[in-house]
Amino acid sequence: MNKLLFAILMCSFLLSSTFMEPVMASSVYCTKKCNERCGKAGVKDRCLKYCNICCAECKCVPSGTYGNKHQCPCYRDKKNSKGKPKCP
Repeated sequence: MNKLLFAILMCSFLLSSTFMEPVMASSVYCTKKCNERCGKAGVKDRCLKYCNICCAECKCVPSGTYGNKHQCPCYRDKKNSKGKPKCP
């Protein structure tokens, strides 16, 4: 019984670690890209918050600190509740 329980625990650990890796990789990507994107923002904490939300959903961030949204249509097309662009 103990060997079976151990085998089940090991399998669940291995499976969960394989699913966690892409999430961690994307968050590192988003953090790096959003730090670049929001480097010159007047309200940096707000810029980083929304940039990271958009990056997580769209899996991309336009290059530079402003503009270039054509590089990432999902990022460009996200709107807030007022119909204004959500992503910085």
